[in-house]
Amino acid sequence: MRLHLTLFTPRNALPFAYQHELVRSFHRHLPNNTIHDDISLYSLSWLRGGIMVNNELVFPSGALWDVSFYDDDLAKEFLVGIVKDKDIAFGMTVSDVIILDTPPFGSKERLLLQSPILLKHTYDGKVRHIIFNEPEANDIMTSAMKSKLIRAGLEPEISLRFDTEYSNAKTKLVDIKGVKNRASFCPVIAEGTPETLAFAWSVGLGHSTGTGFGAVL
Repeated sequence: MRLHLTLFTPRNALPFAYQHELVRSFHRHLPNNTIHDDISLYSLSWLRGGIMVNNELVFPSGALWDVSFYDDDLAKEFLVGIVKDKDIAFGMTVSDVIILDTPPFGSKERLLLQSPILLKHTYDGKVRHIIFNEPEANDIMTSAMKSKLIRAGLEPEISLRFDTEYSNAKTKLVDIKGVKNRASFCPVIAEGTPETLAFAWSVGLGHSTGTGFGAVL
């Protein structure tokens, strides 16, 4: 299930590094938050509708924010929290919520992104960020998704790879509470069962989907 939120935005601008405040708001709106330190079977998109003004973001027509869940019960808990408290962050408030069911999927899909994919791998005890054009990227991205499928009790029947024919692939350095993360903007070719592809649409791709990375359009 996906909740499509429209946010009323006051005249003040947002900093580029706003994502951690959305994460804080997400957890604050869950009445019984038992998932904070668990593997993320949900994904948070970045805000859409902003324009850059003087090195800040403004949203002249409001902001759009998608929050997606594998667990429909958790989605309903979040919705209850939003109904009780419409404040999000930076003075933004929820003005509308649309509930979107998971769309039908086949066995092969090209997934577009709402936020860049973060991939992490440990080499000699040091964590390194892997980007779309590195040879190990597809295996790391697939392994991360299989771990989530197993955690959800599903068969890990899925394969993910970056679309190498996409000519506008790029990376972005994202600051999350002072930590710099190099993430990739590039569509992904997903192959598996309709169930596992629907799962990927809900939980997002790569690592740290609960902090705003890898949200699927």
